[in-house]
Amino acid sequence: MTALPGETPGTGGTDTPQDAVSPPDEAGAQEPGAPGPEADAEAASDGAAEGVDPASTEAAEPDAGAEAEAASTEGATEAEAASADTEGASADTDTDTEAASTDAASSAPELSEAQAELAAQRELRERIEQRKAAKAAPIAAGAGLSGTAADLLAAVRAVESGEKAGSAFFGQPAAPQAPRRPAPAAAAPPPRTPAPQTVATRAPQAASPEALEGVRAVLVAGGAPEALARPAVGALGEQAAELLRTDPWQLLAVPGVRPEQADGFARALLGADCGPDDGRRTAALVGWALERAALQGHTALDAEAVRAALAERAVSDPDAAVREAVEEGVALLFREGQDEEPEEDEAAEEGGLAPDADTAREPVRIMLGLDRYALAEESLADGLARLVNACEKAADWAEAAAAAPSPSAAELIRTSAAAGLVAHSGGEAARAEPAALIAAARGLGLRAFGAAHSEDGRRRLAAATGDPDTAVTLAGLLSGAQGPGRDEDGALALDLLVVLDAPQLDVESAAVLVEALADGARLVLSGDPGVLGSAGAGRVFADVLAARTCPQVVSRTPDPGPIGELVSGIGIGELNQVDAPGREVVIVPVRDAGEAVHRTVQLVADSVPRAFAIPADETQVITVGHGGAAGTRVLNEALKQRLNPGPGRFGGFDPGDRVVHVPAPGRAVPGVVRSADAEGLHLDCGGVPVVVPQERVESSVRHGWALSAHQAAGMRWPAAVVVLPGDAAAGLSRPWVYTAFGRGERHLSVVHGVDQALPHAVAQVPAQERTTRLRPLLEALPTPDAAS
Repeated sequence: MTALPGETPGTGGTDTPQDAVSPPDEAGAQEPGAPGPEADAEAASDGAAEGVDPASTEAAEPDAGAEAEAASTEGATEAEAASADTEGASADTDTDTEAASTDAASSAPELSEAQAELAAQRELRERIEQRKAAKAAPIAAGAGLSGTAADLLAAVRAVESGEKAGSAFFGQPAAPQAPRRPAPAAAAPPPRTPAPQTVATRAPQAASPEALEGVRAVLVAGGAPEALARPAVGALGEQAAELLRTDPWQLLAVPGVRPEQADGFARALLGADCGPDDGRRTAALVGWALERAALQGHTALDAEAVRAALAERAVSDPDAAVREAVEEGVALLFREGQDEEPEEDEAAEEGGLAPDADTAREPVRIMLGLDRYALAEESLADGLARLVNACEKAADWAEAAAAAPSPSAAELIRTSAAAGLVAHSGGEAARAEPAALIAAARGLGLRAFGAAHSEDGRRRLAAATGDPDTAVTLAGLLSGAQGPGRDEDGALALDLLVVLDAPQLDVESAAVLVEALADGARLVLSGDPGVLGSAGAGRVFADVLAARTCPQVVSRTPDPGPIGELVSGIGIGELNQVDAPGREVVIVPVRDAGEAVHRTVQLVADSVPRAFAIPADETQVITVGHGGAAGTRVLNEALKQRLNPGPGRFGGFDPGDRVVHVPAPGRAVPGVVRSADAEGLHLDCGGVPVVVPQERVESSVRHGWALSAHQAAGMRWPAAVVVLPGDAAAGLSRPWVYTAFGRGERHLSVVHGVDQALPHAVAQVPAQERTTRLRPLLEALPTPDAAS
């Protein structure tokens, strides 16, 4: 039967408990029910919750991109590896992305020792000019950076040498830069490196036994569980034992550890020598608050929000703590909202008015951020401006545009011919337009490729272009496993790159990608602005659209069918009843979470295969979070018992189990278990064999019959079953519903138990705002061809 979701009777939703390790609302945390990102990796052991403090370590598994997740009601608590490298973080440049990165600053460990000293570069302009005059020698580091990012790294080196010190970091427009490398010749034969038939995942570098043993000894001495040894070495490096001895609050760098647990660890090691205002503690708390904010998608936080977070942790002088953290290089200080001369700055501070103004000026916004996001945003803004300004504008693609399959495709081809950077937005049907652009560019002799977020997206793009060689995944492109390879200058050997699923692009991955493009190459960012955002920090696609730095093409191609009609209405805040004569959309009302689980299993195993001839392995279950009475954990357990029962003899998995592999936080790769041996767990991920080492199975492989909407973003299945139990009401938002309901191609079932919370979320709960600096950086850059 087909019914309007908002009119289906059901039980009222109860608020889902929020992640206890999130910073307070003032510090950038979401309100109950608002979205927040998801780190798609869990800590290696349940035992990690024991012994650090009387309170156990809670699951810290925010949903990938922007969704708050229901806290687990399972008996055993878990330490979640919500790594700040993802999905917030990623240096969420994932393992593959790091291999191809030409941006050395995003991974250089020495940067973290002097981050606040980047402030020297942002002092008042008079002092800046004096320092420039005094600095004549070149800086032989950071060759992979350009523009403002290179200037930032130069400031770091100056601080390390003792030449400069500072505690304020003021934003200013980046100066135009000279081209770094010649543009690739369009007519030259493409020097491609053929993509291999299979892509093997790379396991993180194993910690040495000596380092692990040393960390275990320190953890035991501080009353912490030994299970934290491996993640501690992963977070702090081979010197983790010594770092923890001298500064026990460094334990906060381990994913899933909360401040109260780090406090207990410090008391056990230091005794009376530690207190709430210990400089080591306050600095670690500032870093922790910023890392937690990054997991929610922010690249910076208001300084007031950080001070409020410190006050909640019994820090008596948050102002002094923030200043000390900046001096110690834990965080960078940014000042936005003002671009006056130094004299005007001083006048404003004294009187609150500009010298020649009759009214008060705009308030100055003071923000704190982590160095790697500052470098990534500066480098990305500079790189995008380079693409806009370096592109050859006289290309004549009129004939190719005339042959385009649709008016929107023709507009995209014409726009791309005259611009180095283009933003293209549209729904699922609009993906045919970038495919037409790639085909047209190839017909003109250009080296054109499309990069998708997932392997499923890559297959759909290849089908649309008719040439499998044109479609890659973004991770495969940057790692060199797929795509054209690199030219003699280290740039990607292509003339045109279309990035699909652009909302999934986090700021660090985007910076690496843009740095890898040669001058003269064209970049098209294409995606659906209505879907959930990236797993990592930043909102690249939204910031590019908002800054209007480049031409924008909005598709006029609607998504077809009842599902397309339903999703299109959700995108504008309307939950409409749609006519579904073929039962393309079905609402299944339930009273409680137990009934929701039962009906979900019934739909996947019986109803959908019988009514639509869609087998269970082509039906994807999507729910709000991993915890709760009808979260992914409970649903996966129930679905396994029905669809592939077994003892779980391979670390909880059996051959035939549907799984999701998380090679890096924020990257969810669906697969099927094939076997296991001494090497590890053997998976088949979309035809690509993957071996997960034994020590990584528990933290990076989960059952995959049920996923969160963030994990499912960028992928589609023949049928989707969206589960909305009563306790999911607090986690719903318009982007979440839009993303989840759009994952089914032929059929959508909604197991509905949230009553009026669903239409309320669609109409009144928009996407959570992310605090980023990319938009003002883009607006300040010289881009003469930008859209007005």
